[in-house]
Amino acid sequence: MTGYRIALIPGDGIGAEVLPPAQAVLAAVGRRHGIEFTYDSFDWSCERYLAEGAMMPSDGLDRIRHHDAVLLGAVGWPGVPDHVSLWGLLIPIRRGFRQYVNLRPVKVLDGVPSPLRGAGAGAVDLVVVRENVEGEYSEIGGRLGRGTEDELAVQEAVFTRKGVTRVVEYAYSLAETRRNHVTSATKSNGIVHTMPFWDELVEEVAGRHPEVRTGKEHIDALAAKLVLTPERFDVIVGSNLFGDILSDLAAAVAGSIGVAPSANLNPEREFPSMFEPVHGSAPDIAGQGKANPLGALWSAAMMLDHLGHPEASGELLAAAFGALDDGVSTVDLGGTADTAGYTRAVLDRMN
Repeated sequence: MTGYRIALIPGDGIGAEVLPPAQAVLAAVGRRHGIEFTYDSFDWSCERYLAEGAMMPSDGLDRIRHHDAVLLGAVGWPGVPDHVSLWGLLIPIRRGFRQYVNLRPVKVLDGVPSPLRGAGAGAVDLVVVRENVEGEYSEIGGRLGRGTEDELAVQEAVFTRKGVTRVVEYAYSLAETRRNHVTSATKSNGIVHTMPFWDELVEEVAGRHPEVRTGKEHIDALAAKLVLTPERFDVIVGSNLFGDILSDLAAAVAGSIGVAPSANLNPEREFPSMFEPVHGSAPDIAGQGKANPLGALWSAAMMLDHLGHPEASGELLAAAFGALDDGVSTVDLGGTADTAGYTRAVLDRMN
């Protein structure tokens, strides 16, 4: 029996509703593969912020530093500005634990029709690799002259050779396990310093992976091509901002951001990696049993894969996707199942 200790952060809204299904499915697949999970739950959330003035305690990172992974539900709630919840919890974890790869797989699944004509199940299968700790989302900058006619805001982007190279290397290594094609998102025709620097480093890495085909696309053209011909893409690598936008766009192309998973990876495994669905806290349906747990299940499968159990990960996904193929889906996908009903369908397939 192999055991793992997981830090559980349900967060806000439906985050607390989608993690129990993930735990149930992990327990089921764990029994089949000799894997046991124990959980420590943390109440870090907007509710905590409103009560105590902080999303998490000052020693929060130390409390989860020695866990094998972090499984997060969702963060965000009306009354707490998004930048407060993000910079108070997710970004400190990502940066404190050097989770410099944000991994977003995107597929068109049976039972989740794409809004695009011709994009049937299996036609779209790509991964967005997003740089996750620097780039445009830096803390460098500020505002001057608040409330005056001369008020200004400055936000500095930070691109380092080390930071860009390591995430691009990850993308090329990933492509070698898939279809050997990397597309780099850039805007070097308009952003005069950081994007040409990004392009140069992509070329350097590409030279070390001669079997991988490389494409370079300006972000505006790339967004259009993701809609017009999404099936052409394999691995897309982009900066923090570009990767953020493209991953949500690609998920919408696949039919629903509500089923999309993500992984915040520390590839060197010096620190725990964090796995989370990206559907948000969905205050409008929280507490109604309508939450779709597929994003959390898919994120749990990514966690299994990261922990070294690809066969168990594949079985979990086969059961989760198979339930959709059987016609069991939640309201957001046009179905009638509630959270518990979809989870039961997945467990039935697994058992």
